[in-house]
Amino acid sequence: MKKIAILSGTSGLIGMQLLHQLLKNTSYDLIISLGRRTLALKHEKLIQLKVDFEDLSNLDWEEQLRMADLGGIYFPIVQAIKESKAEIHAFSSIGTTIKSAGSKEMFFQVDHDFVVEFAKWSKSLGASRMLYVSALGADPQSSIYYNKVKGETEEDLKVLSFGYLGLFQPSLLLGSRSEFRLGEEIAKVFMKPLSWLKILPKYRPIHDFQVAKTMIFHANEPKQVKVEVITSKEMQDF
Repeated sequence: MKKIAILSGTSGLIGMQLLHQLLKNTSYDLIISLGRRTLALKHEKLIQLKVDFEDLSNLDWEEQLRMADLGGIYFPIVQAIKESKAEIHAFSSIGTTIKSAGSKEMFFQVDHDFVVEFAKWSKSLGASRMLYVSALGADPQSSIYYNKVKGETEEDLKVLSFGYLGLFQPSLLLGSRSEFRLGEEIAKVFMKPLSWLKILPKYRPIHDFQVAKTMIFHANEPKQVKVEVITSKEMQDF
């Protein structure tokens, strides 16, 4: 059976790590990346689909795959998806900040609506597993808007009833972002000693590659549970 990984949020911090690690992972036959723009990256296992996340349900993925398939090498993959003969794992690391989004409403659209719509679309293709990058403190009852939205997103993903749903809740992320976030840079200065001293494991910063590596591991690990929360400490221990 063909194994396929579908990614959203690929241009982000964890998304890029996920993409590079999945391309090297021999378990997956094809990586399908969804994004508003095409990344400057070519690989025989990678197909990039340009999408409008506001209208994802109407995406003609089959046509885009055929246009990218000049040599016909992806035809068996298309058939496997259409005939439900592929094992599909969906990975979402879509996320922004209220400042970058411009308003709370736009932030909610990106961090909630786009994630949930991606999950629905992936499941319609036959995805059996969904791996989502949430955040430490995610709670639909939280008084902190960021954490509240992350918590609401988690709850709405649970309703979709995937065979397995992994909710990954990293602390402050370490890595090279394409955008500068002043608040995060200041936080890193104060939080990095936690990593050096190995104290308060729940809150100490975590590297982007650690999150990506843990997500891929859990995507391929036999599971007895349908929903699992993976903490920042667990990801660092892994």
